[in-house]
Amino acid sequence: MLNLKRLLVIILVFAMSCVIMAQDRWQIKEEGKSIRWNIGHDIPHYDHIEMSGLQMSVVLRYGVNADGSFRLERSVIWPMLRTLPNNTHASLAQRFSIDYPSLLIVDGLALSDEKVKSIELDGRLIVVSEYSTGFVNTKLLGKEPVKKIEIVRVLFPSTDKPILCERYTVKNISDKKVSIMVPSHKDRYKTDPQKGKEGSYTLITSIQEGDNGLYYLNPGEEYTFHTAIQAYKIGQKEIVPDGKTEELNRLDYVNEVKTKLQFISPDPVLNTAFGFAKIRASESIYKTAGGLMHGPGGEAYYAAIWANDQCEYVNPFFPFLGYGIGNASAYNSFMHFARFMNSAYTPVPSSIIAEGEDIWNGAKDRGDAAMIAYGASRYALAQADRKEANNLWPLIEWCLEYCKRNLNEKGVVKSNTDELEGRFPAGEANLCTSSLYYDALISAGFLAKELGKNKAVQYQKDAEILRTAIDNYFGATVEGFETYRYYEGNDILRSWICIPLTMGIFERKQGTIDALFSHRLWTENGLLTQAGTKTFWDRSTLYALRGVYAAGERKKATEYFKRYSQQRLLSEHVPYPIEAWPEGSQRHLSAESGLYCRIVTEGIFGIKPTGFKSFDLTPQLPDTWDKMELKNIYAFNVAPFDIEVKRKSDKQVKIIIKQGNNILKSILSHNGAKCSIIL
Repeated sequence: MLNLKRLLVIILVFAMSCVIMAQDRWQIKEEGKSIRWNIGHDIPHYDHIEMSGLQMSVVLRYGVNADGSFRLERSVIWPMLRTLPNNTHASLAQRFSIDYPSLLIVDGLALSDEKVKSIELDGRLIVVSEYSTGFVNTKLLGKEPVKKIEIVRVLFPSTDKPILCERYTVKNISDKKVSIMVPSHKDRYKTDPQKGKEGSYTLITSIQEGDNGLYYLNPGEEYTFHTAIQAYKIGQKEIVPDGKTEELNRLDYVNEVKTKLQFISPDPVLNTAFGFAKIRASESIYKTAGGLMHGPGGEAYYAAIWANDQCEYVNPFFPFLGYGIGNASAYNSFMHFARFMNSAYTPVPSSIIAEGEDIWNGAKDRGDAAMIAYGASRYALAQADRKEANNLWPLIEWCLEYCKRNLNEKGVVKSNTDELEGRFPAGEANLCTSSLYYDALISAGFLAKELGKNKAVQYQKDAEILRTAIDNYFGATVEGFETYRYYEGNDILRSWICIPLTMGIFERKQGTIDALFSHRLWTENGLLTQAGTKTFWDRSTLYALRGVYAAGERKKATEYFKRYSQQRLLSEHVPYPIEAWPEGSQRHLSAESGLYCRIVTEGIFGIKPTGFKSFDLTPQLPDTWDKMELKNIYAFNVAPFDIEVKRKSDKQVKIIIKQGNNILKSILSHNGAKCSIIL
């Protein structure tokens, strides 16, 4: 009878998963290298995606109209072409809706009756369409027009130039020879000199291979041309890009970040979502006058750094990925904030903007010192570069002292607001800031030992006192759950009650987990910022999933992690984690993708640096998996290594740490138990 019940449960779960898969707009292709939308009757539908390179970014607003035709608007941003006033949002931006296929002449006729066949994402946007030639009134003819031409559009940013690149491959899919006329095309625009920091900027749209004009294609033959949208300032010259080389460079970048730090599990959705998140987390880095700066993006935040997005969210991730540009941008961001240390211990700015020339602190102290200390100490341990760590130590020490000087009479950290900058109430002292300070003390203690500083014992003592204060001050029954109030007087559930779990504070884990996944907070898009509202910010959902794994609730964490990943990767707005809704229309801000990856590295695998060559490893192998791997890990300044976790029994796992074929460690452990690893 029990076996029959179990069989029925398995059948039900399988049926439900089939229904979910049937509802997905996108499918995973080529073993996770891409996702594809095969266009059916699910139109019209529109979406947007951001892609970036060192000198530009683009938000592509794309979709398929009700008649099957493609719709595209390119919002191109040049962060180093500054506008006036030169504030946080002062990047030159322009929208373009050029339809290059409409400029072609085929057999003396215009293309018509476009039908998009598929759209694919693999670090590029790839669109396959079929066309007829000439204007066809199908109602009068009483039959469908004959499709004669296929066009493949491929759009991507240059990795190192201020150029949006596009490739168009025109293929004759008819049974007769056709002629193709490609125009010589170039449009030049001049921006208002009164609105540019360096006067007028020049924008150019062009077809790169249109000069030869006329081409003949036999059935099955194709012709390719490239287009470019670029911008430059006075004293610079137009670039004539090689479209083929630019595309290869983009593919090389995507391949680099996808092959480093590989997550391999039995779940293709999680594997693929992790691979895509690495792209977005790493690409949004700009070569500014102030050095390499990782920027959130979203048509708003470029050539600037924040204490939360960069220092707290994404910088601790880059050493694991081993992406050199990412590590350089992380170190640079910390050194920018170090400029603002002062003997009076007045707050550091929340962000450094305009290529490092100015600051923004409009929300006053958001707990920024705690964010910086947390991120810098974790980054320094994982990067394991002694010189960098010694350079970062004064900043870490200053930020911890700042937090200590701002403890209230109950022993938790005061701040004017939090990372939501007043969008929701945060009181005099909020749970986020004190939790970040707690973890920063722990990590800084480990770093002090590595650097021979005498602060390790004091930081450990301060952390223990703070942990008690957090429970005493924030611990509360909120809406019937034994969890945390976000600030004194708070009596409505908030998503950030998750953050103690992420920092290893588990005194109220059960009530907190129950509250997070209750109908009051959890939705199909993850956590509501505050119960009873419609607002969600992915960052708290990403922290929560990581924290629930850390707390050992792997069954529940995996269930909701899969739901969230399916929604973000394959549903209606893909393929990355987003910032928020309704604010920002679910922009693909970059650092959120770093937080997604940290669910795997710090949640599922439970990696926490404890030294330059040591870390705690607390794997949470999901109950339905027999094996999981994290390959090509670059942290701790050693040759890339792999972690493999295999199930031995219901409770035991075998952990293998290796470099190539060389096994460094082989450990038999309980699933969910902490192992101390020294490389």
